[in-house]
Amino acid sequence: MEIDQINDDPQPYVAIDGNFQAGLLLLADHARNVLPARYDALGLAPEELKRHIAYDIGVEAVTRQIADQLAVPAVMCGFSRLLIDPNRGEDDPTLIRQLYDGSVIPGNYPLEPEERKRRLINWYRPYHEAVARAVDRVATESAMPPLIMSIHSFTPRMQGYSRPWHVSLLWDTDDRAMRLLYNALASEGSLIIGDNEPYDGALTGDTMYRHGTLNGYPHVLIEIRQDLIAKDAGQTEWAERLAKAIADINAHPEVHQQLFFESRAQTL
Repeated sequence: MEIDQINDDPQPYVAIDGNFQAGLLLLADHARNVLPARYDALGLAPEELKRHIAYDIGVEAVTRQIADQLAVPAVMCGFSRLLIDPNRGEDDPTLIRQLYDGSVIPGNYPLEPEERKRRLINWYRPYHEAVARAVDRVATESAMPPLIMSIHSFTPRMQGYSRPWHVSLLWDTDDRAMRLLYNALASEGSLIIGDNEPYDGALTGDTMYRHGTLNGYPHVLIEIRQDLIAKDAGQTEWAERLAKAIADINAHPEVHQQLFFESRAQTL
């Protein structure tokens, strides 16, 4: 079946302009909980779209503030992860979730192959194409391998388990950016910092794999606990904290070298 290209709300991505010569790009895969009107909220009650299952709470504001403070570009996903998850490979079984943290997603089950293809064509792939263009532009205008920082957030409690970390850093085998950021955050002395918690950063086909690992570009995925950035004050606090640390890391010559690391994802 040939899938028609459609002009539907939401847009696949939101691009924030900045100084591409700085050698730094910010990403936010789960920034928004928006769904196209024709999907009728995928059959979910309105309050479900306010939960972490639909998006990463607080991340859009934090990403925008970091980008503003550092005057650097960012690309944010414009649609809810429940439509299709941009931080998964196209063959990942959780690409389009039918069940998530106790909630059944009626609009995703059953899902016809044509509908899966439609979502890939209209939202998933355009987002990644936008990220790839931004990565290439940073590399070209800065004349060096870019540093890629992906901003996420995680729910304080999942499946009955309380998560103690204030922030966690997800990575695969390239630890250049992770190590520097971990040390910067640990120097505060008061933060509980996770290392590949509550998720492992080695995932074939995810955003960091596609745009970081495969390109040999330094990268790290930053997970902030959602209760810490659910309100304006927390968003500002964490944006300021991360902006300072990221600026220092971006000035480090080690993170502007193109080095290829073998992924752990193939063996997990």
